[in-house]
Amino acid sequence: MPFDYTLDFRTVDFREHPEFYRVGKGEQGVLLVQPYKGEILPHWRFRTPAVARESADTIYGLFEAYLKANDFVGADMARKFLQMGFTRARRYANHRGGKKYDGPVPDDKKGQSGAHGRPELPRAPEDPEKAEAAAIFKRKWDQAKENPDYVRQRTDFQARYGK
Repeated sequence: MPFDYTLDFRTVDFREHPEFYRVGKGEQGVLLVQPYKGEILPHWRFRTPAVARESADTIYGLFEAYLKANDFVGADMARKFLQMGFTRARRYANHRGGKKYDGPVPDDKKGQSGAHGRPELPRAPEDPEKAEAAAIFKRKWDQAKENPDYVRQRTDFQARYGK
């Protein structure tokens, strides 16, 4: 099921109410779902390979702890942060300054990803540090997606909540 952006994310505690959570696509909700955003975001960094390695390892540790606690929503949010580490580091590897599209995001599309009719800016020569940081996050993201306990908990969550 698609991610539900109609919820009041300022008031919903998804640990207490996992039934409101939707896996969605990709990184949907990664900067909205509390208390997980508050627990994971402070560790999310990708400036250099060393910083990315520490960040990815820490977030993967949180991922494992959420799985151990049978907290699928937390584990899925940690997976999304690993994915976002990869995608953002890749963006900075390809576009110095991280700006991928020309012009402002249309008001009705704010908070959503995509070009929304805007042209992509030319790519800069690849930044090898950001490319390595992206590769670090990609390995951890793949490890999370393929984790058998994560796969089982995701299947169970979707069966239980239809989401």
